Amino acid sequence: DLFEEGSIANLTASIIGNVFGFKAVKALRLEDMRMPVAYLKTFQGPATGLIVERERMDKFGRPFLGATVKPKLGLSGKNYGRVVYEGLKGGLDFLKDDENINSQPFMRWRERFLYSMEGVNKASAAAGEIKGHYLNVTAATMEDMYERAEFSKEVGSIICMIDLVIGYTAIQSMAIWARKHDMILHLHRAGNSTYSRQKNHGMNFRVICKWMRMAGVDHIHAGTVVGKLEGDPLMIKGFYNTLLESETDINLPQGLFFAQNWASLRKVVPVASGGIHAGQMHQLLDYLGDDVVLQFGGGTIGHPDGIQAGATANRVALESM
Repeated sequence: DLFEEGSIANLTASIIGNVFGFKAVKALRLEDMRMPVAYLKTFQGPATGLIVERERMDKFGRPFLGATVKPKLGLSGKNYGRVVYEGLKGGLDFLKDDENINSQPFMRWRERFLYSMEGVNKASAAAGEIKGHYLNVTAATMEDMYERAEFSKEVGSIICMIDLVIGYTAIQSMAIWARKHDMILHLHRAGNSTYSRQKNHGMNFRVICKWMRMAGVDHIHAGTVVGKLEGDPLMIKGFYNTLLESETDINLPQGLFFAQNWASLRKVVPVASGGIHAGQMHQLLDYLGDDVVLQFGGGTIGHPDGIQAGATANRVALESM
């Protein structure tokens, strides 16, 4: 009775609100929390989730492969679309906008959407596979975000993207929009380390994973066991289990302090990215399994023979395992 049903904003106001600002508290950290089943049932959860996404993409028995367009800033619309086309034609399932590519003077959002989808459509036709590009609809206001999301739907995209920094209410609003419009919603966790990285204060990312599963995103960056970003393999595995399991037990090495029944909320697809490349494929599959998007940015774009060759190297490495 103390919480509003289906509201991440109300939950966070109570759990991480004023208590973190008390003078008497030198440091405080939220490591984990358990949500009652009756409360979870008031949230919509992911509209697509893992199983429906596999059916929609027609990709089974292996991880999805993706890449982030690099350089993230500065390309013209036409060159941006060329990167998307070459990556997808080389064998990737997804290309992705980076977190801070929105609508800058060098390339406005509408231009980026049109050229990116031209690349997606040409690559899909050439490969005979369903492919996608995460179009970042993050903007200054909800009105702008809805406009960009509507346009992404109109130009034929199957997936759009938002950043964690837009806030919990905006994330839930976009998740409801994505459900209504049959779109996959990808969440980039930009900004999470400002409160999750300090070990004695803030909040562990596994709590964000729980809240985002409740909010209804379909994809979320959940870290990787190898690469350039900070993360302990057991802790990362705990994040993945939080996103993928219907029920989790207490597992202290993975940082799961409470058992959690997910009340039939769909599974969120975890995304592994950050300094990974084809040479680590065996480690990634061993640690993370098949239910993941393996996203190679520089590991694709930085291939000496070009973007398409980098994409093909990733696909060949995956299918040889």
